[in-house]
Amino acid sequence: MATVAVGQQIRQWRERRRLSQMQLALEADISPRHLSFIETGRSQPSTGTIDRLAERLDVPYRARNGMLTAAGFAPRHGERTLDDPAMALARQSVQHILKGHEPYPAIAVDRHWNIVATNDAISFFTEQIGSALLEPPMNAIKLALHPDGLAPQVVNIDEWHAHVLEQLDQQIAATADEGLIALREEVAAYPHESDYDPPPADPDRIWVPLILDTTVGRLSFIGTITIFGTPVDITLSELAIEAFFPADEKTAEILHKNWTR
Repeated sequence: MATVAVGQQIRQWRERRRLSQMQLALEADISPRHLSFIETGRSQPSTGTIDRLAERLDVPYRARNGMLTAAGFAPRHGERTLDDPAMALARQSVQHILKGHEPYPAIAVDRHWNIVATNDAISFFTEQIGSALLEPPMNAIKLALHPDGLAPQVVNIDEWHAHVLEQLDQQIAATADEGLIALREEVAAYPHESDYDPPPADPDRIWVPLILDTTVGRLSFIGTITIFGTPVDITLSELAIEAFFPADEKTAEILHKNWTR
């Protein structure tokens, strides 16, 4: 597969961010003429110019490495596996957050929503799911929406399905990640049925809950996403923790009552 020229990559990211050449040039402190020459391949950018443009365009570290490589420079951002000794503190931090969130479920996922760690409370979600979907690598999105996964237990599956697709759309717009595009295409085609009628539009409503029928009763959750601040490693920059909190007092009471770990 041929490498896309660095100028073309910059133009694609600029258009993705809906910036004109003039806007980007001014904000990156280069001349519009120079930016035009870079995008058309008439000039090659320096590493400093690539850094300024990538920073202004909020280009993910993985893609920044691609831009540097296309321009003939060495990649700048490392990509270690989570079991690398250098990642020990990060792993400990993730486990501490996950464990501390119990008795509420929480997971850590990579950029494609593959689950890399969970706490024990995730059993509230998985105890009725067949083993096939629980084989590694488990994918949180597929697990939630697949007909053989959590979907039959999701009371508001239509609403939740639409919410997850919207979340993926936002990530795809931000990263242009081909893996996320493929994931969205797959889960968008999942069939599901629901008799649940979502509440009427309410301007005071501030989240879409995940409502589940489980062996311990009906549970309602809200989700939050936590990411590492100031990462320089690609793996760490793409790692996220999704923590689920009770959306009502009844859910909190059920979870605490049935927590035996």
